[in-house]
Amino acid sequence: MSEPQNSTFRPRIFSGIQPSGGLTLGNYLGALKRFAALQGGEAETIYCVVDLHAITVWQEPEQLRMRIREAAAAFMAAGVDPAKSVLFNQSQVSAHAEMAWLFNTVARVGWMYRMTQFKDKAGKNSENASLGLLAYPALMAADILTYQATAVPVGEDQKQHLELTRDIAAKFNHDYKVDHFPITQPLIEGVATRVMSLRDGSKKMSKSDPSDASRINLTDDADAIAQKIRKARTDADPLPGSADGLKDRPEARNLVNIYAALSDETVDQVLARFEGQGFGAFKPALAEVAVASMAPITKAMSDYMADPAEIDRVLADGADRAEAIARPILDRTKDIMGLLRTR
Repeated sequence: MSEPQNSTFRPRIFSGIQPSGGLTLGNYLGALKRFAALQGGEAETIYCVVDLHAITVWQEPEQLRMRIREAAAAFMAAGVDPAKSVLFNQSQVSAHAEMAWLFNTVARVGWMYRMTQFKDKAGKNSENASLGLLAYPALMAADILTYQATAVPVGEDQKQHLELTRDIAAKFNHDYKVDHFPITQPLIEGVATRVMSLRDGSKKMSKSDPSDASRINLTDDADAIAQKIRKARTDADPLPGSADGLKDRPEARNLVNIYAALSDETVDQVLARFEGQGFGAFKPALAEVAVASMAPITKAMSDYMADPAEIDRVLADGADRAEAIARPILDRTKDIMGLLRTR
């Protein structure tokens, strides 16, 4: 069976973020900013707060509800318009969980054990990890393929999960001799798809880092942003004239990448302006750009969070729209597999 041609499917982009709290500049530049930029093009855009993924590890229920709303607020504050995109939380559309079970029968156990994120999160005590933590890549595939999404914006660290989604789609199509699911393509673009720690340029910026100085939070005020950039680890060398000169300078490369992503420039354009200058000159300029970019987002998030009923209304409307797309695709999947539907 040949690989399905995505040209036969309606162009559709899907992506989501977990409501795990503590969203950072990395979430904004690597995901939210890109999500907003993809709106209004040829492809329909569907964005999801993936709360079913969040519960693969223990969550305090009231805190989880707050974080779901916070993640939705971050989507909207970053420019995702519910009138242009479908925005909802995953658990309100049961097709995700239903499709995930169908994919559990398609995916192989060995595929799951090879996933690096399971190894990282389960650690040495994998026997005590939840079954959901092992199987959640099948749910991720369901998130994507329930909408027959043809493309997914992903960071480098998510490429393995998208490969598994493609494997599931290809195996399903081959086993049932259909072209039902597209072979979803990754959208990896931009200069800061992977934002690194301000304290260690070899590590990804993360809310789980014990040092708050390692990251810029979406809730940080202007003073906190400026202070964190001022204290960010760098080296003593001046900035080069091209990106090649940053090859073995991870902290310098990270800060320049952040500047370029926030200012919508290329790395070489930024370096042409700052060539030969040290970080004593570059950091204040970066802080100015970061504050100008992030302050409106912080303010908008706060405004949205002050009206949780409006967030709930947006998510409910998005869930209805998502359900209208997902249900026929799920029903057709059941038909292909031979499951009896009498209503």
